[in-house]
Amino acid sequence: MSAIPSVNLQDFVSGDAEQKQKFIREIGAAFENIGFVALSGHFLSDALVDELYAEIKKFFGLPQEVKDAYEIEGIGGQRGYTSFGKEHAKGRKVGDLKEFWHFGQYVEDNPKLEEEYPDNITVNELPEFNAVGKETYQMLEKTAKYVLRALALHIGLEETYFDGYIKNGNSILRPIHYPPITKEPKNAVRAAAHGDINLITLLMGAHGKGLQVQNHEGEWVDAIAKPDQLMINVGDMLSRLTNNKLKSTIHQVVNPPRELWGTSRYSIPFFMHPVSEMPLNCLEECIDAEHPKAFEDITAGGYLNERLIELGLIKK
Repeated sequence: MSAIPSVNLQDFVSGDAEQKQKFIREIGAAFENIGFVALSGHFLSDALVDELYAEIKKFFGLPQEVKDAYEIEGIGGQRGYTSFGKEHAKGRKVGDLKEFWHFGQYVEDNPKLEEEYPDNITVNELPEFNAVGKETYQMLEKTAKYVLRALALHIGLEETYFDGYIKNGNSILRPIHYPPITKEPKNAVRAAAHGDINLITLLMGAHGKGLQVQNHEGEWVDAIAKPDQLMINVGDMLSRLTNNKLKSTIHQVVNPPRELWGTSRYSIPFFMHPVSEMPLNCLEECIDAEHPKAFEDITAGGYLNERLIELGLIKK
């Protein structure tokens, strides 16, 4: 069994006050104690999940020169393709053993943000790829909105505190392909130990072994979801906003045992980001004599920029 607690989002949206409180209590405890939770009852249908996996497998199976045409210079990898080994964890020089694609926000009624965000990239070879990606993005964004509503109530905020900040937020859907390992990796793993930058991450594809979470004792524990569950974790932005009340947990994707080196692994995280103007100043509700303010004031945009430089995705 996974050491990660399980919750059902339908408890929160059911209209039953007792069930709603149960969900708030459970997800709040999970995010204070280990920073991860396995969530069922989300807004992704099985059919949509199957379609998305089929499309991303087709994309990553395209010839390398075709994929390379979708790697766009000068935007820090925010949209389109990022080739194998380009990204590394904070503090590491060795690139992770993965390639990935980025879908970004589909802005509604906000010309300023349409200007600010790079355009999504259309894959000409795969007519369904972009439509399936967009629908998945929007269903995960909807799921994340309700999770953040529950967390707002847990912290003692108004339920819709996050709604205005995440509408048209700078969120990213990232289908990842970890290709078969062909030779002994030199100090490289599929994804080195890291914390996520954003508010929360919703992860599809944590069904097999690979994802590991570091608990408060410093031990690595396997995080394995059931096929109908998303793995959700606290990102550094939310940890900072809540003065570390909600824990952003270090996690990694380890290489499989040698007998499974010949297999690909796919996972699809959705990184929920707010609009860049959102203040990440520690909330008064999370500061007291035992928990003095731990972080300087900063905006989400300023913090994201700092972290992308650390990751090697943009230059100073």
